[in-house]
This record gives sequence, C-alpha cells and structure tokens, in this order.
Amino acid sequence: MTKNDWLSWPSQEALGREGISRNRRRLAWATRMLVLGMLLWGAVSGNPPRGWDSVLAVGGVVAAALLAWALYRTTFQHRLWPSVALLLLLQGLAVAGQAAGFRVPALVLWCGCAITALERMPLSAAVPMSAVALGSYAVVNDDALLTTTVTSIGLALAGYVLRLDAEARGNTQSLLAQERAARVAEADSAALAERARIAREIHDVLAHSLSAQLVHLEAARLLIERGADRDRILERVVAARGMARDGLAETRHALSALRGEMSPLEDYLSELVGGADDVGVTITGERRPLPAEASQAVRRVAQEALTNVRKHAAGAEVAVRLDYSEHQVTLEVRDSGGPPGELTGMGSGYGLLGMRERAELLGGSLDAGPGEKGFVVTLRVPT
Repeated sequence: MTKNDWLSWPSQEALGREGISRNRRRLAWATRMLVLGMLLWGAVSGNPPRGWDSVLAVGGVVAAALLAWALYRTTFQHRLWPSVALLLLLQGLAVAGQAAGFRVPALVLWCGCAITALERMPLSAAVPMSAVALGSYAVVNDDALLTTTVTSIGLALAGYVLRLDAEARGNTQSLLAQERAARVAEADSAALAERARIAREIHDVLAHSLSAQLVHLEAARLLIERGADRDRILERVVAARGMARDGLAETRHALSALRGEMSPLEDYLSELVGGADDVGVTITGERRPLPAEASQAVRRVAQEALTNVRKHAAGAEVAVRLDYSEHQVTLEVRDSGGPPGELTGMGSGYGLLGMRERAELLGGSLDAGPGEKGFVVTLRVPT
C-alpha cells in the first residue's frame, strides 16, 4: 500500500449513487431502516423511558440520523475536518446513550461509525477513527473477549470490503465516462474528417473545372485583343462552355462518390480522356474495386495532370497507365512534351501541392517532374 493510498479519498464516483443497481439501492435502504429500527427498539426496550426521557431518546435517534446524513454529504464532498467532527459527535452521542442506559443504540452507533469511516474516508483518518469506535464497542460490550474481538475484526473487514467495492464501482464509472467521452471525440473527429473530405472533393472539382474554363476564356480574350478571326474566338468560347458542362457532370460524379455511388475507375478514365486521339489509357494488373478514398485520389490526380498537360504542353501526346499491384495502385500520366503555351503562367500553382497532400493523407506518395521527353506524374496509393 503506497502513501497515496493512505491519504487519498475514495472518488466521488465511488461515494455517489451512480452505477448502483435498483436492487442494491433497495437493500441499502432496507439496511438503513433496519439500523434505525434497532436504534428505536434499543431506546424503548428493556427499561421503557417515560416523560422527558422518551423525548430525549427519540431526539437522540433523530440527531443520530441527521448527523449520519451530514457525514455522508461531507465525505462525498471530500471535506476531512467536518467529517472527523461529525464522527466524533456521533461517537459522543453513543457515549451519552450508553451513560443514559441506551446500550443497544450506543453499540449500533459505534459499529456504524467504524464501518462508515473505513468505507468513505482516507485511511489515515479512517483507521484511528475506526479504532476509537471499535475500542469503545469492545469496552462496553459484555460478550466474551474472543467473541468481541472476532466481531470487531469482522466489522473492520466489512468496512474495508465496502470501501474496495465502492472504489471498484467508482473506477467502472470513470472508465464508462472516459469511454463516452472517447466516443464523442471519435464522432466529432469523424464528422470533421468527413467535412474535410467533402470540402476537398468540392474544391478539387471546382478547381479543375474553373481553371480549365479560365484557360479557354483567357485565350479568347487574348485572341480578341489581337484581332483574331471570329471562328478562333468562338472555338475557345465553345470549349469553355464544354468545360462548364463537364464541370457540372464532375460535380454530379463527386456527389455520387460522396454517397458511395462511384462508377468503375477504368470507365471513369475512359470518359475523362473522351476518346481523344492524343491520349492513350493502359490498364495493367488484376482489376478490383478500390476503397472510396483511394479511388477518388486516382480520379482527382488524373484530372489535374491532364489539365496541366492542356495548359503547359498543349498538343502533346499523353499516356495514362493504371497499374493494379498486390498492395497498391499506381497511376502514371506521361506527356511527350511541347513548347510552353501562351497561358503557361496562368493558374494558382497549387495543383501539384494539392495532389501530393491528397496522396499523403492516404499513406501514399506522388512524384512529379520532367521525364525523358515531357513531364511525368506518378501517384502510388496503398490499397
């Protein structure tokens, strides 16, 4: 037993009523009523008091009940000196009862004080208070010495067992409270993660769609400033309109993904390239469904990589390869390179950063840099 065990109180969870079953509460109330009945019986039996003596006897029982209630409150609030004072008052009341001839109530009070002290107070205070109560009980009790000794030891053990039981119940309540708090924190964390995922999906869809539209609209503006013919300007405007329509379709795809209704990844890549002659899609490995987050990462990286090709190497040939291995899926987008377009400097510059962050969130990686001819983006996501 450590020093803290001697100085520490039983927790308020241990001293409170929470976690006590209904049957156990009924048993506790029955025990209290039995003790109160023994006090009243001891006060009026044998030599029944008359007149003022009966008033004093009943008043003593009521005072003992009030002091016991106050003792339960102060021990619950971990107030040491008020608890010690109340225990001394109860034992003083027992001494007065013994002197007045009320032997049974006095014995009951001393036994109750010993058990309550060991159950509800720090051991450093409970042991001496219990020793005083049991010593008084042993002195007054007229049973055989062995019987009195065994009874005193049994009362002390009963008080300590009740203490251990209360502490076990208190620990259980503390663990349950921690578990409830952990569940609430987990639910909040899951909600925040889901909000972040939704925000990321919406951002990626809008960033891809709007940046593509901006490319064509800016090209149209430059053509107008340079006095280009109407057909070239109209071509850019029509392309921007197509990007807006594609962005709306992508938004619907994103909403479907958030609902868990995603099309196969291979079909999505085929739709993304749109049958363009300068873009080829190759699938290797054993095809299988991917987790939603991994599938979305591949889709968004493919989108961003193809958008970057259109912005920075317009007209370049593009090879998209999707490889299914045992523990991961790899997406590679490789372009053949080309001269920088007039819109190369446009954009926020956060495309690659966003793709890399998305990959790292899933425990994967993203490599982007010059290849043998053009630019290569490689995404690896564990599955």
